Amino acid sequence: MVGLRPTIQSFVFRSRSLTVFISNAFAQAPAATAADGGSSLMSMLPLVLMFVVLYFIMIRPQQKRAKEHKAMIDAIGKGDEIVTSGGLLGKVTKIGDNYLSIEIANGVEAQCQRGSVIQVLPKGTIK
Repeated sequence: MVGLRPTIQSFVFRSRSLTVFISNAFAQAPAATAADGGSSLMSMLPLVLMFVVLYFIMIRPQQKRAKEHKAMIDAIGKGDEIVTSGGLLGKVTKIGDNYLSIEIANGVEAQCQRGSVIQVLPKGTIK
């Protein structure tokens, strides 16, 4: 017991000396009250502004391109020359609801989905 007493006393002394370096924490008054509605509207303004910019820069042009692509696919007819997303060039020989038959060489036909058409070429491009 006698051997433990000096270590406990030195621990108490060390802990008291550390409290000198620790400052007291006090509660602060709230920064904004619920009655202050103007600041909450102003804090939402950058978020709304970013969404508007995002819409006009990214979403609207993408919707426009999708609409043009759908109109192009719906307008494909027999005899049109097309390019698929896989890079195949061919002439449309048969048209189905979801699939097209294209002639990629003399006597060689392949089927592809209508959505895989990325471009309709002017007639006479493929020889």
